[in-house]
Amino acid sequence: MSSKTSASTRLARTTAIIAAALVAASGILVPAAAQAKTTSAGGDYAVTVNGTVYNPAPGKDAKIKDVAVSGPITVSGRNNRFTIDPSTLGVYDYTLTGAADTQRMVTSPTVVFASKVPTLSTAQRAGARLSSLEVRDDSIVAIFSTSGGKLKIQAKDGAQGGIFQMEPEFAAPVEIVHTLGPGLFYFVNQYTGKINFGSGVDAVASGPDAHQMLLGKDSPQVATKTYQDATVTKWTVASGGRMGGVLGEDAIELSAGATNCTSQCQAQNRINGSLPVPPNPSNPTPIGG
Repeated sequence: MSSKTSASTRLARTTAIIAAALVAASGILVPAAAQAKTTSAGGDYAVTVNGTVYNPAPGKDAKIKDVAVSGPITVSGRNNRFTIDPSTLGVYDYTLTGAADTQRMVTSPTVVFASKVPTLSTAQRAGARLSSLEVRDDSIVAIFSTSGGKLKIQAKDGAQGGIFQMEPEFAAPVEIVHTLGPGLFYFVNQYTGKINFGSGVDAVASGPDAHQMLLGKDSPQVATKTYQDATVTKWTVASGGRMGGVLGEDAIELSAGATNCTSQCQAQNRINGSLPVPPNPSNPTPIGG
């Protein structure tokens, strides 16, 4: 919300924030919402592997197993798109399309992450294959196996929310490097004290160019941050841990953070909008700027 938010709205939000803090301090659990927020216009992924497009009919799924991939895999959705390079197991040009949606945060294609790349040795990457891919409506799960381990990528074709996750499983922890797209930067949120990323462009409430503020955060599970500047973060992720990506209100709500879970973590650690959401940051400043 912009700096023009009414005093009454600010008071209400401040009261909610204080209440949430008191609940957290008391150790009382806040029940998760029954359903996560959904993208109003829906999503629909199409995935291209070795020149073949997999885009099943609504409610159906497409599955392939144990495929040697000859080039980049493209994942194209209504709300977001990206490329997976099997030679590095990295994700490149993760882009919000800006398609019409009440939850959209941009109005034209915007690269949010230039890359999300695991730092793997030549030996760890050797023999990489797409061991399985499942595409169904607005979600995909891709698992790559190598001689040294495996990497799972999960994504959801939404305008915001918890819509991306990368999970390495190797003998040793894996470094994952996140590099933001042009015009985006990491900053310290003035209301929460936590690190978010965004473009600093205020929301537009109505009209053909209406959009919410572009906000996001890295979402670690059994992972340690080893580097941070205005455009890059580096994380060391334990086997069975993950690096997720969260966009929109879920990125700024007052959650307590992830637990050290290594099994079924995506479901067990969701907040799904059940906690108070502070105002949008005003005039965010890049870290180190």
